Amino acid sequence: MGSLGNIENMPLSSRISTVVPATPRSDQNGAYELQNMDLLLKLHYIRSAYFFSNDAVQGLSNYDLKKAMFSLLDAYSHVSGRIRRSDTGRPFIKCNDAGVRVAESYCDKTLAEWIADVRYSIDGLVQDHVLGPDLGFSPLVFVQFTRFQCGGLTVGLSWPHVLGDAFSALNFINLWSRIMAGHVPPRSLPAPTPFKPELPPSVSDKPMSMKKSVDVGEHWLVADHRKVENHSFRVTSKQLDHLATTINASAPASYFEILSAIVWKSLCHVRGDASGLNAVTICTNGSIRKEDESPRNGLVFSKVEADFAVEKSDVSELAILIGEKKVVENDIMEKMVEEDEGKGDFVVYGANLTFVDLEGAEFYNVKLNGRKPVLANCTFHGVGDEGVVSVLPAPEGDDSAEGGGGNGRIITVALPPKELEQLKNKLEREWGIV
Repeated sequence: MGSLGNIENMPLSSRISTVVPATPRSDQNGAYELQNMDLLLKLHYIRSAYFFSNDAVQGLSNYDLKKAMFSLLDAYSHVSGRIRRSDTGRPFIKCNDAGVRVAESYCDKTLAEWIADVRYSIDGLVQDHVLGPDLGFSPLVFVQFTRFQCGGLTVGLSWPHVLGDAFSALNFINLWSRIMAGHVPPRSLPAPTPFKPELPPSVSDKPMSMKKSVDVGEHWLVADHRKVENHSFRVTSKQLDHLATTINASAPASYFEILSAIVWKSLCHVRGDASGLNAVTICTNGSIRKEDESPRNGLVFSKVEADFAVEKSDVSELAILIGEKKVVENDIMEKMVEEDEGKGDFVVYGANLTFVDLEGAEFYNVKLNGRKPVLANCTFHGVGDEGVVSVLPAPEGDDSAEGGGGNGRIITVALPPKELEQLKNKLEREWGIV
């Protein structure tokens, strides 16, 4: 049996079962071919959680939540498959309807107590699941429903990057919520439109946004790296407006670019002049996504290099650099996978300090009983030593206590513990970000 996660770390209790497609496939030996970008990212995982109030789940039993999964897997049939290798050693998915795992958990805290105690942490609400070491038996996806003492609910998703990126993982849960609302899903999802970035490609034959990993064999997880911890910061809309005004960039900058610049400069101070942090990886959405399309890895990975001392620069200068000087590395990254015939192991998230733009991800379109989550968060698992910083939307109207009323942002970081503590102190002291 594949890895089922650490049950001892569950909030209180958990029951695990398997959900399969409602309609069995006629061909149990069908194959879903993995693209080069899929295999490039196979050691990384996306973990997301959606917090719903008691009102949103009134009348919904765990059976109702699981029943919609059966129909969902009809549309996402290969998600129920298992990893196999061809005669050449290249991995593919065998579409054998083996199913996804579902955990039904209970937490003896109220939803409000959970958020008050750990803020935006989703640890324990998403299964600690990776593919392998029994790779051929490992379920690809793990969903966790956690009921709170107050009647609230979280929906946690552990999604392997080999299936698709964070936007694809969001579409998976979004379609499930629409099925819960009575939407009839398609029997199969159309293939996504091929995408080629319009930004200038790299002229280097050695991409900065990835590095070769040690051979991990059948246990698909980044090896030989420092321990990292996740932490989420909240930036209110009032703070965002203030930052946009005071930074005074000579060209318009997005909130993602401003917040990434702040964290980049702050980490340079934390790590010191000798850290070599004059180059970072920027990860952005490559195209408009459709809700009803097959999952894919359509992100754009770009390098951004500063030819000046980052720790002494203005944040506005870094924000403009991120916005205007990205050099796309997708083609050369995929070429390296092809040269290894799809059998190599690579690190992308955290190979270089990596900033992920999830501002456009519509986490709050996931609804139960017509109600949006009171909170959603997303983290990455299998992160390299240099760390990952993600910027995503905060809950709508999250700023009422501060006199705002618009949408703020959540900055979620994965860094070694000592660096994380120093970054927390610096962001609070210099920017009021906590």
